Amino acid sequence: MRRSRISVFVHFVWATWDRLPLITPDMEERLYRNIGASAVSMGCKVLAINGVSNHVHVLLSLPSTVTIADVAKKMKGTSSHFVNDQLQPSTGFKWQGYYGAFSVSRWDLPKLIAYIDNQKEHHASGDLWDDIEDVFEFIDPRD
Repeated sequence: MRRSRISVFVHFVWATWDRLPLITPDMEERLYRNIGASAVSMGCKVLAINGVSNHVHVLLSLPSTVTIADVAKKMKGTSSHFVNDQLQPSTGFKWQGYYGAFSVSRWDLPKLIAYIDNQKEHHASGDLWDDIEDVFEFIDPRD
């Protein structure tokens, strides 16, 4: 029996409010697990999640039944509520209202997964992919 084959990969990037260093080392693992669980609950497959103190990268395989906007809204909203309700940081936790979402070729997945997995090293050395890391510079939140 034949069936449709869907192969859609999206790289999401979003930042904390005002790019403040709100993602602490002690919350990272639970925060990323929560973001991943939100994506999985919508039928996505998580390929990579990682970040630094002021932003996060998420690489997903999306099913045909969800939109990029719905997945971003769910991941950001659920994780923000989780941090404030469960982890209770000393300062309030909030994401910026916008995000970047980039389509990814399946041929580029290994390279992108390695880049996401090694975020801290890339930021420490300055070896960044500017077209992705600069997403916050060219997005106007009023758009």
